[in-house]
Amino acid sequence: MAIIRWDPFREMTNFEDQFNRLWRGFAEGRQRQESWLPAVDVFDTKDAVVLKAELAGMNPDDIQIEVEDNVLTIKGERKFEEKVEQERYYRVERRFGSFQRSLALPQGVRSEDIAANYEDGILEVRVPKVEEEKPKKITV
Repeated sequence: MAIIRWDPFREMTNFEDQFNRLWRGFAEGRQRQESWLPAVDVFDTKDAVVLKAELAGMNPDDIQIEVEDNVLTIKGERKFEEKVEQERYYRVERRFGSFQRSLALPQGVRSEDIAANYEDGILEVRVPKVEEEKPKKITV
């Protein structure tokens, strides 16, 4: 068993660290409520990696898709455009504001041939895979 010298300031420092973590948690929670992230499904098919994002109520012109260093990024902004007076709302649960989602693409995809389609509030991004080279048989 090790003998540790008692330091009265260590307990105060620990208390201060816990207090700071508590306040930082409140601040981060508040930021999370003010922003939003769309739900995203990513799955693999025989010939492509497919990403589907739920972006209901958005204008396709407000959605940007970029690929840089093999990372696919979807960003945009959902605007609050209701013409109802603020006092008349009973409840506002939909999230508005800007968002950004990034996905690291796997090896063996053709990022230059990405295709996107937006229909019924669902954005579908297809990243085609590189065709596998078939073994070549050499006769002797």
